[in-house]
Amino acid sequence: MTSRFTELVVDCHDPERLAAFWCAVLGYTVLERSEGKVEISSWEPTVEAVLTGPMPPTMVFIRVPEGKAVKNRLHLDVSPVDAGTDDEVTRLLGLGAAKVDVGQGPARSWVVLADPEGNEFDVLRTLAPTTHVTPTAWVTT
Repeated sequence: MTSRFTELVVDCHDPERLAAFWCAVLGYTVLERSEGKVEISSWEPTVEAVLTGPMPPTMVFIRVPEGKAVKNRLHLDVSPVDAGTDDEVTRLLGLGAAKVDVGQGPARSWVVLADPEGNEFDVLRTLAPTTHVTPTAWVTT
């Protein structure tokens, strides 16, 4: 007997705004909308796909009346796949993220940001392929 991690639920004031932010960050699309709830994902989950093995969870944003009060005990880490870390941080700040200090100190290999409702997340090292210059001809003497 086992279970699958299928959804990450985020309490928030404005599900539409937060879903739009995370869709832009992750390249996800909206799967479903209802009153006070928006679900996003990178794929269309089916029972068959979930039963065959672990798949990326969907993210569900649910409207709640209370605001965020303290540092998250759970947060997301994201890694850019087609840009450097600094360029990705700049892009995310342009989408509405903010730099935050959660006591991480100045010399870290990651950057701590917060989404538009203050939920912390980390931008880790880039996974973008590095460009190597390959010589076209070898010179021998």
